[in-house]
Amino acid sequence: MKIQSIKDCTILNNGLKMPWLGFGVFQITDGQNVDHAVRAALDIGYRSIDTAAVYGNEHGVGKAIRESGISREDIFLTTKVWNADQREKRTLAAFEESLDRLQTDYVDLYLIHWPVKDYYLETWQVMHDIYQSGRAKAIGVSNFLVHHLKDILSESQIVPTVNQVEFHPYLVQPELVKFCKTHSIQFEAWSPLMQGQIVDVESAQKLAAKYQKTPAQIVLRWNLQHEVVTIPKSSRPERIAENAQIFDFELSPEDMELLNALNQGKHFGPDPANFNF
Repeated sequence: MKIQSIKDCTILNNGLKMPWLGFGVFQITDGQNVDHAVRAALDIGYRSIDTAAVYGNEHGVGKAIRESGISREDIFLTTKVWNADQREKRTLAAFEESLDRLQTDYVDLYLIHWPVKDYYLETWQVMHDIYQSGRAKAIGVSNFLVHHLKDILSESQIVPTVNQVEFHPYLVQPELVKFCKTHSIQFEAWSPLMQGQIVDVESAQKLAAKYQKTPAQIVLRWNLQHEVVTIPKSSRPERIAENAQIFDFELSPEDMELLNALNQGKHFGPDPANFNF
């Protein structure tokens, strides 16, 4: 598949179109900071914005979208239900609170943020109801491993549209990628730039010199050529723009393998197999 423009989309298993490249707002504070960052991303051409209740910036994200002058229907908006809301069995209330903060009637994608033990199957049933109400155009999961997904598939006829997980050259997760592809679950990467540490990876530096790009651009292109939706985040307009300049080159199969070979199963964020929050 050729991905040649920031406008290019994957088609999820329910027929909804989702941009391959999106903009993440993790750790960008609410108010002016996230407002300016989202507005910059939209001005550059991003049309997918990824937030979450726990990020604490849904209000600013919604404000930026409303005041951008871009039709809501042209923006793909993702948010997520947090772990405490799962445990307290208030997923529906949490969703409605997210809509209120975002000041929108619907989200394009609603995700279970983490597979909270003993709760995520019940949460998924509530997600069904939200999806069937039309207030989420698609539902999916985040940080789910193969055994979590098998649980979902064994209990539900609705297959998650997306699995958003940590993915980068040090954490390629081939078994999880294969499982998602087999079941038509779109793989999506968070922390694609290894929390900024990609700039220190020698192989990425060498490829950056070869293609006259930055290490970040090399790895974001690597993501897309793996057919992985990716959502880099930055609060700096110049970096937001740079991250979108990845559609005028293509990595060779040999260079793709060079980055694949860096896999060492290394997490920079929490491990979904062992988290306690």
